[in-house]
Amino acid sequence: MTAPRPAPAAESPVFDIPSLRALFRPRSIAIVGASNDPSRIGGRIVAGNIEGGFGGDIFPVNPQRDIVQGLRCYPSVAAIGQAPDLAIVAVPAAGVVAAVRQSAEAGARAAVVLSSGFAEAGPEGAAMQREMVAIARGAGMRLMGPNCMGFLDARAGLVASFTRINNVESAFSGVTILSQSGAVGAHFSHVMRTRRMRYDFWGSTGNQADIDFADCLAWLAETGEAKVVVGCLEGVGDGQKFIAALERACERRLPVVLCKIGRSEIGGEAASTHTAALAGSSQVFDEVLRRHGVHNAVGVEEALDIAYGCSAGKFPARASLGLASTSGGFGVMMADAAAEEGLDVPALPEAAQRRLKEIVPFAGTRNPVDMTGQYLNDESIVRPMVEALFAEGGHAAAICYVGGSGTMPSLAAQFEAVVQAFPDRLLALVIVGFPEVAARLERAGCLVFEDPRRAVRAVAALVAFGRTFAMPAFTRASLPAPVSPAGRGTLAEVASKAVLAQAGVPVVADALVTSSRDAAAAAARLGFPVVLKVVSPDIPHKSDIGGVALGVESVEAAAAAYDSIMARVSAAAPAARIDGVFVSPQVGDAVEMILGTVRDEVFGPTVLLGFGGVFAEILSDTVLRLAPVSPDEARDMFAALKGASLLNGARGRAPADVDALAQAVSALSGFAAANAGWLASVDVNPLLVRPRGQGVVAVDALVVADGEEGRP
Repeated sequence: MTAPRPAPAAESPVFDIPSLRALFRPRSIAIVGASNDPSRIGGRIVAGNIEGGFGGDIFPVNPQRDIVQGLRCYPSVAAIGQAPDLAIVAVPAAGVVAAVRQSAEAGARAAVVLSSGFAEAGPEGAAMQREMVAIARGAGMRLMGPNCMGFLDARAGLVASFTRINNVESAFSGVTILSQSGAVGAHFSHVMRTRRMRYDFWGSTGNQADIDFADCLAWLAETGEAKVVVGCLEGVGDGQKFIAALERACERRLPVVLCKIGRSEIGGEAASTHTAALAGSSQVFDEVLRRHGVHNAVGVEEALDIAYGCSAGKFPARASLGLASTSGGFGVMMADAAAEEGLDVPALPEAAQRRLKEIVPFAGTRNPVDMTGQYLNDESIVRPMVEALFAEGGHAAAICYVGGSGTMPSLAAQFEAVVQAFPDRLLALVIVGFPEVAARLERAGCLVFEDPRRAVRAVAALVAFGRTFAMPAFTRASLPAPVSPAGRGTLAEVASKAVLAQAGVPVVADALVTSSRDAAAAAARLGFPVVLKVVSPDIPHKSDIGGVALGVESVEAAAAAYDSIMARVSAAAPAARIDGVFVSPQVGDAVEMILGTVRDEVFGPTVLLGFGGVFAEILSDTVLRLAPVSPDEARDMFAALKGASLLNGARGRAPADVDALAQAVSALSGFAAANAGWLASVDVNPLLVRPRGQGVVAVDALVVADGEEGRP
């Protein structure tokens, strides 16, 4: 049974969908700053709505004119005599606050502010932005922008932007472009036009003073007005709101493709723990997208390839792919690309291969199916060879490479017949040139690419969406009761281990000593071999300055190790506060892991797992998830590690106690989520995973507490 999609424990924010109706479905619009010159910003909006055929009322507003582009012009919004649904503000920054107030007082229920010069421009602009938001909220008016390019609804002919609806005829529709940056969004639309793609909706959110990307995505998901959302995001202000919008899109089978810019930023100063250093904000953002089935694109070409594929509306839920080609080499290339994308290319059944050999005795029939150049002599071989991938192969998706064959116009009928016979399957073709034939095949329901690797990548993304959509609905994880913080700042190791014990993570037995004689006695009591390590709130990485002694085998050695540690630490960190030295049993035959939590300032608590010890940050073999995670999700984290085989008993080692590890990961993640108000980070390094049945034990821990209990 497929596991449910995980979701954070917090309740989803409530989106005010009805309030967005006046913005996105207005029956009347007022254009404040309208111009009679269609080349100016205020004139472009008027001209765009006239040319687009907007069916509602258009009210130009400009106190200097009586007529604008053939329409009656009003000196103010109030002078219109009726409340417009939407006010589009296109005046210089100095006049924007007055225009927003005028629109609100006239009863407008939504506004788009195109003007720049606000929060992005400095403190004075930020103050004006806050004032306009206060005016809008006081009047119950929603506001998009400022510093945005607005939006376009190509179906309604609505232009709330100084750009124009610029579409082409296309077999596929339903694409929405949604970008925080208007210029990036405009670039998406220009590239789409060159690729025979059309959009139904285009929007930019700019400064997001009120309406943000999440609001727009929630609207699109709730209304079902998009087949796919493709966009660009610079940053997220409200992480839980963003997650709630992604959840809503996922639940309604709306695929989302995003390009995140600013990925090199790690969001703040490096922290004192390994975990915080390893878990940058970009990795957290990537995890948010992965967890909610969003395709995380690296560039415009990839994003639009996936959006194009989604617009066909077919999402195979199985990773099994059929391949056919007129060239054996391209068949192998596609098979290689499929393996890289995590797709399977299983062989056709023997009976199917024998049947295809009867059609072309020298054809490659395993999968990929190599039709050879015989198709030039007999086009009729194409249909049965491709259909075999669906009929006997059982594939939900197939890709066929044809290239730039001069017979392409007549071959089109073969592929049309395949689609007619298998209308529920996804067929992608690789064709170079012949735009008229490509358009014909798209009308038949085929996807058409010019590059085989791009075709494979797009199909892999559609399979990923299909798998996400096939999962049960989100479930909410229960959390333990929160506890009071044990202090402030970086906690001493004794207090840190107490926090771990509260969280349900086993900790190693140890004794805190302050003399060499006590060290010897503690070692004798605990049993040899033992480990000694300095305890100091000012020394997070003890081994770096000689604060650790391993494999101590006698009372004499324990006493000497104590003295050596104190001498080395005093020399390396003379100002450090020293609480003493821990003496602990040395745990052998175990896999060293690092386990930790970090509270991301946008998305909240996360949990990180990787292979640990002194090389944790060098190897960086880690996996990060949003907290909390269940034990089953924790096991998925193990599988994602490059060194996962170490836990399964590689090179003759006994299999590790992964059940105990899963419980520890789940317990700590739930504790972090329940105590997000004060718990900044936890670093357990190493967490020793013993052989199966022997459990796990935390040897070293570092907890940072920086907030008040009950912090949101």
